[in-house]
Amino acid sequence: MPAFTKEIVVTAPGKATAEFTYMIEEALLESGLNEGTVTVFCCHTSCSLVIMENADPSARRDLERFIDRLVPENDPHFTHTYEGPDDMPSHIKMALTRTAEVIPFVRSRLCLGTWQGVFLWEHRARSHDRRIVLSFQGE
Repeated sequence: MPAFTKEIVVTAPGKATAEFTYMIEEALLESGLNEGTVTVFCCHTSCSLVIMENADPSARRDLERFIDRLVPENDPHFTHTYEGPDDMPSHIKMALTRTAEVIPFVRSRLCLGTWQGVFLWEHRARSHDRRIVLSFQGE
C-alpha cells in the first residue's frame, strides 16, 4: 500500500485553537492518493489535536474554558512548574485529549463532516511553532 509522509508546522496563539485542515488537504493532493487514511500526529507534550466545529468559534472557546476550569494553573499540588504556572497543566491537558487523529479520505477528499475542522490546541500561555507529522496510506 503506497504511503506519503509530510511534516508541517502549525502555530497557535497561546491557549487557543488554530485550524489547519487546509494544510492536511494540500498534503493529500500532493500525495496523489485517492482513498485511504491520514494519521495526523503532534510531536509535542504541551499541546494536542482536536476535531471540532469550525463554523462557530464560541464552541471552541467554551471547550478551552472548560478544560481551563478542569485543570487550573497554580495548583499547589503540581511540582513540575519549571517553565511556569502553565507547565504541568499543559501536560495534563495534552494527556486528557489527543496527540493523534486518523481521518479517512475518499476521492482525494477528507471525510470530515460539514462543520468539522482539525485544530492544533495550544495549552501553553504563549504561542509556539508545533511540528505535525501527516502520514497518508492508501491508493
